[in-house]
Amino acid sequence: MQVLVRDNNVDQALRVLKKKLQREGIFREMRLREAYEKPSVKKARQKSEAVSRQRKNARKQLQREGLLPAAKKKTGR
Repeated sequence: MQVLVRDNNVDQALRVLKKKLQREGIFREMRLREAYEKPSVKKARQKSEAVSRQRKNARKQLQREGLLPAAKKKTGR
């Protein structure tokens, strides 16, 4: 991963780097690897994540088909 620093603006480069790391899921991966996770707990977590992903995809599909109202847009800060 590479981030260019323009005009010695390190703060902006750090923001860009953090955003890229967030998008790649590096922070989440680090948090999961901080401590040992028992196989049974890992399996249960993965199953619940899969169920929530499936529900989210089904909800989006229904919204696209017009059977559910569209999600409300989040406003800026």
